[in-house]
Amino acid sequence: MQFDEFADDELSLDGFLGGRLQVLQPVNGYRAAMDPVLLAATVPARPGQSVLELGCGVGVASLCLAARVPGLRLHGLEVQPPYGALARRNAAASGIDIEIHIGDLARMPPSLAEKSFDHVILNPPYFTADDGTPAMNKGREAARREVTPFAVWIATALRRLKPRGWLTVVQASERLPELLVELGTFTGSTIVVPVAPRSGKPAKRILARTCKGGRGPFRLHPPLILHEGDRHVRDGDDLTPAASAILRRGEALRLE
Repeated sequence: MQFDEFADDELSLDGFLGGRLQVLQPVNGYRAAMDPVLLAATVPARPGQSVLELGCGVGVASLCLAARVPGLRLHGLEVQPPYGALARRNAAASGIDIEIHIGDLARMPPSLAEKSFDHVILNPPYFTADDGTPAMNKGREAARREVTPFAVWIATALRRLKPRGWLTVVQASERLPELLVELGTFTGSTIVVPVAPRSGKPAKRILARTCKGGRGPFRLHPPLILHEGDRHVRDGDDLTPAASAILRRGEALRLE
């Protein structure tokens, strides 16, 4: 695990939400792309509510959520100190108030252990310990591959939620059955949105939100299609209107 903070020449400044949000990220390491933006768009937060992001990285999901919903009380937990330090820098540069905690979610820091939240959000590693080829960069590998099992991520999130609080997750589509098993009978009013790169293509991601103690039925939402057409035919921005509303304008994912 990497502990030294990144030097400025190891960073790039990247735009999100059509350039409204400028975020420092390591040139070599884990780099946020669409997934945390989609995660933020799925959170049904209201001004004044509290939000905890488990595994916040450089803060993209929380900052995108704050750009859409003012007045949130934001907390982020990150196990890699250099990424947590960047989350603090990014929040300060954007004028967004967020408290970043450094620590392992499996051994919750005392600063979070007694708190509960209206929302817990997470973009956990997609690969299991023995799945795929390890990344050469240690920071990227730690963000992509499980050390803490997915079941622990979900159990920890549920413990930190208030009754009737909302858990929102983005995950690889093949891990949806595992997610539903881990949610068990603790949640309800669950909505799952498949995310497909193009029309007619299999979903690569799922977005899910569920209410702790909720009583509503499970709903499988129509897929969110990211790109126009059934194949890539030219370079340039070919986002669908629904994807552009989220990724370029920072709008909420409409689930009603």
